[in-house]
Amino acid sequence: MANKSRPKPSKLAVYLYIPNIVGYTRVLMNCFAFAICFSNKRLFCLLYFISFVCDGIDGWCARKFNQVSTFGAVLDMVTDRISTACLLVMLSQVYRPGLVFVSLLALDIASHWLQMYSTFLLGKSSHKDVKDSSNWLFKAYYGNRMFMAYCCAACEVLYIILFLIAKKENENLMDVSIESIKECSLISFLLGLSLFGWAIKQTVNVIQMKTAADVCVLYDIDKKEKH
Repeated sequence: MANKSRPKPSKLAVYLYIPNIVGYTRVLMNCFAFAICFSNKRLFCLLYFISFVCDGIDGWCARKFNQVSTFGAVLDMVTDRISTACLLVMLSQVYRPGLVFVSLLALDIASHWLQMYSTFLLGKSSHKDVKDSSNWLFKAYYGNRMFMAYCCAACEVLYIILFLIAKKENENLMDVSIESIKECSLISFLLGLSLFGWAIKQTVNVIQMKTAADVCVLYDIDKKEKH
């Protein structure tokens, strides 16, 4: 007897997948957090961090309940990129030189957009599939879930701390960072710990952007050769 195929889920059912509901909650949480970011910095940092933690929860729910979806993956990435972008824009207004944070924002968006587009060109189902890459750090980042989680968390924690310790606008980034590290407090410990993961994340972003750009160029070359 042939096995009966599972019924096709409705469009509404996919929108209401548990991980997607977690994603909507993250969006609402971030909207409220950024609305009160300057009036209540501690609450903002708490909500922002909870939203970041939920990024891992929705992935776990997707695998646990077999509710992995392309829409959920896109929602997840878009929420991540927009929330980080907003925080970097805020930091660019608080610290000088603000160009540092604007450059980090440009790198983050460019590397992830190119990676997503190159994934589409290669016909892969996930932008995290980098098994064919020759770069060991790139493969280690996407191949080890804990390592990637540390780097991402370190990046977000660093930005949160920088926003939290800024006492006024137009602060000098280097002066505030060095002064905070010298204090030998929990904040200085987290700052130092997160700097290492942040540096790895930015290095991976550069590698990702270059690798994805190469894929796009090679695609064009192959396309012209066929014609």
